[in-house]
Amino acid sequence: MGFGACRIPARGPDETREEIVVDKRMVFRAGWPAWILVALVAGTAFASPLRAQDRLSASLTLEEALRVALRNNPGVQAVRNDLQVANWNLTSAYGSWLPSASLSSSLSWQGAGEQRFGSITADQLGFQDQPSFLFSSYNAGVNFSMDGRKLMAPGQARRSRDATQAQIRSTEAALRLGVTKAYLEVLRQGEGLTLAEQELERARINLRLAQGRQEVGSGNAIDVRQAEVNVGRAEVTLIQSRTGVQTSRIRLLQQIGVDLNAEPTLATTFSVTQPEWTPGDLYQAAIGNNPDLQAMRAQEEASRYDVSIARSSYFPSLSVSAGWSGFTRQASSTAGQEAQAIAAGTARVQQCLALNDLVSLLPNPPVPQDCSLLATPESAIEAIRAENQAFPFNFTSQPPSVGLQVSIPIFQGLGRQRELESARAQLNDNRFRIREQELALRADIESSVALVRTAYESALIEERNQALADEQLRLAQERYRLGFSNFIDLVEAETVKARADRERIVAIFIYHDAVADLEAVVGMPLRNP
Repeated sequence: MGFGACRIPARGPDETREEIVVDKRMVFRAGWPAWILVALVAGTAFASPLRAQDRLSASLTLEEALRVALRNNPGVQAVRNDLQVANWNLTSAYGSWLPSASLSSSLSWQGAGEQRFGSITADQLGFQDQPSFLFSSYNAGVNFSMDGRKLMAPGQARRSRDATQAQIRSTEAALRLGVTKAYLEVLRQGEGLTLAEQELERARINLRLAQGRQEVGSGNAIDVRQAEVNVGRAEVTLIQSRTGVQTSRIRLLQQIGVDLNAEPTLATTFSVTQPEWTPGDLYQAAIGNNPDLQAMRAQEEASRYDVSIARSSYFPSLSVSAGWSGFTRQASSTAGQEAQAIAAGTARVQQCLALNDLVSLLPNPPVPQDCSLLATPESAIEAIRAENQAFPFNFTSQPPSVGLQVSIPIFQGLGRQRELESARAQLNDNRFRIREQELALRADIESSVALVRTAYESALIEERNQALADEQLRLAQERYRLGFSNFIDLVEAETVKARADRERIVAIFIYHDAVADLEAVVGMPLRNP
C-alpha cells in the first residue's frame, strides 16, 4: 500500500528544506527555517555553565538529548545524591563492627585555701596552709560491642542502597519519557509551522486568482476581500505556530537541563509502522524491566530484611572494654611538704638522743648512736621538689582495666514483638503493592497496545484523506480559475485541505506518543527511531 511522496522546496537561502517521505512505512524528517533553530532559552540564576562534553552538537538526535538530560537534569542529579548517602550508610554499617577507641585529657587548677573532705577539713587532718595545685590527666579506652542489629546492619544498608538505585532508575525512566515527548512536541510544532507556511502560500495564491478574475471582469471585489481575510488568518496562524515552536523548544531544553548556545536541528527520524507486539510478550518483558516495579521489589527485599533485624532484638549482646588512665598533681609551693619532712627528721633525732641518754645509764652502755644521721638530708628536700615537677606530662599511671559483659534480653514490655509485627505488616504491604502494580501493568499494556493500533490505523486513514484533500483542492483551484465555480467552493476546498493536513500530523504524533507511553510501561525501547 503506497502513499507517494511530498517534497516542499526551500524558499530562500536562509531556510532549510523539509522532506516528507511516505510509503508503506510513513517516515517524516523534521527541519524548519533556520531562524527557528536559534535557542531562546534564558539561563536561570542557578544554572551552571556547560562543560565541554555537555555542549549539544549541531544535529541533535533523540539519543544525544537523552544522554545529556540524564547527566544534566537537576531533578535526576538530586535523586542521584541519595546514592552517595546510601553508600556511606553501607560503609558505616561495616564500620560498626570495628571497636571504638577514645582518648581524652584534662587540665585543671585549684586555688590555695582550706579544703573540705566530706565533713572533715584539711586543718582537722593536720594539713594546714594548703597551696594551689595544677592537675592534668588522661584516659584512653577501647570498646567493642556486638548485637543482632549491628551484625545485620550491613545487609540492611545494602538492600536500602539497592532500593535507592532502583528509585534512581525509576526517576531516569520518567525523565526519558519526558524528554522523548518534549522532543516529539518540537517535531509536532515544526510540522504545524510547515503547514501554516503552506496555508499562507495557498491563501496568497487564491488571492492572486481572485484579483486576476476581477481584472478580467469575471470576478468581484467580495471574492478579493474574502481572499485577503484568508491571507490575514493564515498569517495569524503562522505567528502562533512560530510561538508554538519556540515554546516547545524551550520546554525541551528545560527537560535536558542545558543552556543552548548553538543552533542544532532535530535530526532523529521516526517511522509509523504496523504494531506487531502482543500484550503477553510485552507483559513478560515489563515484569523484568518496568522501573517502578523494580523499585517496589527492591523495597520489598529491604522490608524482608527489616523483619530479620526486628527478630534479632531477641538475641544476646556482647561488650568488651579496656581502659588506661594517669594523672599529675603539682603544688604551687612545696614549703609545707619540706617542713613536714624536716619536722619528721627532727623528731627522729630527738628520739635518738633520748634513746642514747637512756642507754648510757646501763652498766656497760654500748657506743651511742650518731643521731645526726637521722636528720632530714638535703637530698630528701630536693627529691620532694623534683617529685612536685610533674605537671603537665609526668603522669602517674593508674592500673589498667578490662571488662567483659554479656546481656541476654528477657522481657522488655513487648516492645520487641510490636516492632517485629510492624516490620511484618510493612513487608505484607509491599507485597500487596507489587501485586497491585503487576495488575496495573497488565491493564496498562493492554490499553496501550490498543491505543497504538488505533493510532496506526488512524494515521493510515488520515494519510488517505490528505491525498484526497490534495486532489480536491487542485480541482477546486482549476475550476475557479476557469470560472466554473465560485470563491466559496475554493475556500471550502482549502479548509478541507488544511484540516486534512493537520489531522494527519495529529494522527502521526498520537501514534508516537502512544508508543512512547508503551515503552515507558514496558521499561525498554520497542522501536528504532
